[in-house]
Amino acid sequence: MRDTTTVGDELTDTQTTGAPAPTGPVTKADRKKKKDREASLWSDAMRDLRRNPIFLIGSVLVLAMLVLSAVPQWFTDGSPFDATACTLQNSLKTPSVDHWFGFDIQGCDVYTRTVWAARNSVIVGVVTTSLVIIIGGGLGLLAGWLGGIVDSALSRFAEIFFAIPLLLGGMLIMSALPGNAWTVSIVLATLGWPQIFRIMRSSVLQNKNNDYVMAARALGAGAWRITIRHILPNAVAPVIVVGAISLGVYISAEAALSYLGIGVQPPEISWGLMVSDASVRWLQAPHVLLFPAAALSITVLAFIMVGDAVRDALDPKLR
Repeated sequence: MRDTTTVGDELTDTQTTGAPAPTGPVTKADRKKKKDREASLWSDAMRDLRRNPIFLIGSVLVLAMLVLSAVPQWFTDGSPFDATACTLQNSLKTPSVDHWFGFDIQGCDVYTRTVWAARNSVIVGVVTTSLVIIIGGGLGLLAGWLGGIVDSALSRFAEIFFAIPLLLGGMLIMSALPGNAWTVSIVLATLGWPQIFRIMRSSVLQNKNNDYVMAARALGAGAWRITIRHILPNAVAPVIVVGAISLGVYISAEAALSYLGIGVQPPEISWGLMVSDASVRWLQAPHVLLFPAAALSITVLAFIMVGDAVRDALDPKLR
């Protein structure tokens, strides 16, 4: 049974309460409509990224660097940590067929050291970015959602760290700590999380009063469910973009600290440490500086390319 209600000159047809919903086989057109309804910012972004050559090239380079840092023994037979890895007789020899990158001042194979140095450099970038997103994103979500005194307290606390320059603060703290990739990551994350905090807080403030959040509240959804299912997925996009770009920045920061002698310390290896060692004789043997610097530049560029492509894909103004 269906009821009809006359409103002015219009006839509204409403279904009687308790009447069974229409049923029938799901057609191909129905499936297409459902797929169109399920389209979201993320699905549109993934479709754009698959067509973006900058993202594809950057992703290939990033994947190559991740594999290189995870299993360097796949790319070189030697190890820079062997007692016989360096021979002074080979000091500053130029690249050859057997040794593609030549030898450094200590007679160590530059190719082997460049490959193995990727591990510490990538560890610093990935671990620092992960910590920054977890700490800054979590506190920003909390401050933006709760507001009030919690927001004010966390914002003032973040401003203390935000006022400290990344490299200057890293130099000051690392001068009193042991130099290794994990220590550098923690120090950089301690100084870098306020940027993500501000971005997440701003994004949450923009999203928490939207219609879909109000609808979820009206339907009786709890604060935790609204935060996880509605606020976070819509607020995390700018955080991911900035995190991807910042990853390359943190790799550069580690290289700068290692170059200054307060980052990764021997017997560990990093590209920044190799550049520091090569700076003494780079005019006499430019290959010692060229290859680790090129590896560092390519890695940083790859992560920035991916971050820029993700930013363009997630920016609704560019659609």
